[in-house]
Amino acid sequence: MSAEDLEKYETEMELQLYREYRDVVGIFKYVVETDRRFYLANHVDLKVRSEGGETYFEVTMSDAWVWDMYRPARFVKNVKVVTFKDVNVEELAKSDFDVPKDDGPFGGGR
Repeated sequence: MSAEDLEKYETEMELQLYREYRDVVGIFKYVVETDRRFYLANHVDLKVRSEGGETYFEVTMSDAWVWDMYRPARFVKNVKVVTFKDVNVEELAKSDFDVPKDDGPFGGGR
């Protein structure tokens, strides 16, 4: 496989992942970003822990979807992430679910 073939494959996988994200985002309530992954989830519990002078984050999610193009199954029943890096949790507003309609190159549904 050439470098060009590999790049084309990865581009196609990313586009497929984006399309899947667009299709499923409306069924989730939260967006969770960690240093390693991006998740959509319906239940999120974030705890700040301290041990031995170190502070870390423990994130537990259920009914989740993982943004990872190399993962064969992106829907996950339960996820637990422990990290020393920042964690961002956002509740999605209903307006965030609206995906622009593709009216073609001229707009207006022509």
